[in-house]
Amino acid sequence: MLGISYAFAEGAAGPPGTGGIMSIIPFIIMFVIFYFLLIRPQQKKAKEHADMITNLKKGDTVITGGGIYGKITSVDESTAMVEIADKIKIKITKSTIAGLVSAPHSKAQLEPK
Repeated sequence: MLGISYAFAEGAAGPPGTGGIMSIIPFIIMFVIFYFLLIRPQQKKAKEHADMITNLKKGDTVITGGGIYGKITSVDESTAMVEIADKIKIKITKSTIAGLVSAPHSKAQLEPK
């Protein structure tokens, strides 16, 4: 009885030498999928944000990470002065700028209804 069960167990293992390679293939496939779905798009987005930060100039209308809209009045290496209302300016770190606003917001758009 012992000889028969051993023979079935040995036959189920498959051809010798393929067990190691076949067990690594799913991990390689998972890494490739993660790379194209998660890692690569995130790197592209980070590069675009860094390019936007380096190209900031006086007069750009921006939105900060905290949701504050304003117009840049001056820029230096790591900070920007942003005017958020008439004669009200705040100094912020350039990396906190989330993006550029294509069209300036009018007062009617910013006032509550």
